[in-house]
Amino acid sequence: MRYVLRIVAQRLLLALFTILIASFGIFWMVELLPGDVATRILGQAATDETAATLRERLHLDEPAMQRYLRWLGDFVRGDWGVSLVADRPVTEYVLPRLGNTLLLAGFAIALYVPLALTLGVITAVFRERRFVGWLSAAVVLTTAIPEFVLGILLLVTFAVMLPWFPPLADITRAGSLPELLHVIALPALTLTLAMTAYAVRMMHSSLVTVLESEYVRMARLKGLPAWRIVFRHAVPNAMGPAIRVTVLNVAFVVGGVVLVERIFNFPGIGRLLVDSIQLLDTPVIEAITLILASTYILANLGADLLAALFNPRLRD
Repeated sequence: MRYVLRIVAQRLLLALFTILIASFGIFWMVELLPGDVATRILGQAATDETAATLRERLHLDEPAMQRYLRWLGDFVRGDWGVSLVADRPVTEYVLPRLGNTLLLAGFAIALYVPLALTLGVITAVFRERRFVGWLSAAVVLTTAIPEFVLGILLLVTFAVMLPWFPPLADITRAGSLPELLHVIALPALTLTLAMTAYAVRMMHSSLVTVLESEYVRMARLKGLPAWRIVFRHAVPNAMGPAIRVTVLNVAFVVGGVVLVERIFNFPGIGRLLVDSIQLLDTPVIEAITLILASTYILANLGADLLAALFNPRLRD
């Protein structure tokens, strides 16, 4: 137990150090954006005197490293700065949009987990059947199609040709939970299909290896029921790679849905990032990018810990 806690502490410290490095890179990349922040804020009213006064108020006249340390300390305390475009706290923009993206992610993952697990087990257990070959081909094809292409195909099919779902995911008009699920069904299904293909392939490969192992053969020789061999012995030992892909898919849903949110006009954090980049709203860009980077890094940490939890051999 002490050894496991030590491994967890080491990986947590490594994750925090990686987040620190990511924050440093984010700050300096934003520093390279064209234009002067004070001039962008003042617009046509900018003069040398007003620009200098504003730079002093925003600490833009300080050395870059000092500004980085100030920004990082404020971010940790929950002060993410003020939007240059709207002159409002960044948290008022980011947190509601982050909540919307988490809502969409939760719905997509609720569809993804049972679908990926079921298809992975079917393709592995019945791998010699003809229908599994067609199913595997469909999975590979889905893997090769980018998520924005899937989104457009679903949009054309189920919102234009078959008007079953609204083409735009305007969640502000949803007055109840069924209406909300109906509005976000297409973007959630797009993310589900994009995630499922990778997880099914990982689950299939891992489960086939486990089913051909010696201890599974011994269980068959003992006369254990097939369902017990698969779900009691094989699946838990094959979950490691699938769990890692699942947790990383969570990071993908939170941080990689920019195109999906744009296609369906969903008011999420990815769409806000694109809009902020177009407007060169640097505080919003820095806050969102650091949130997405931290999500991905912590997702990797969670994937390692969950994989070790389900498979003790990975603790070494």
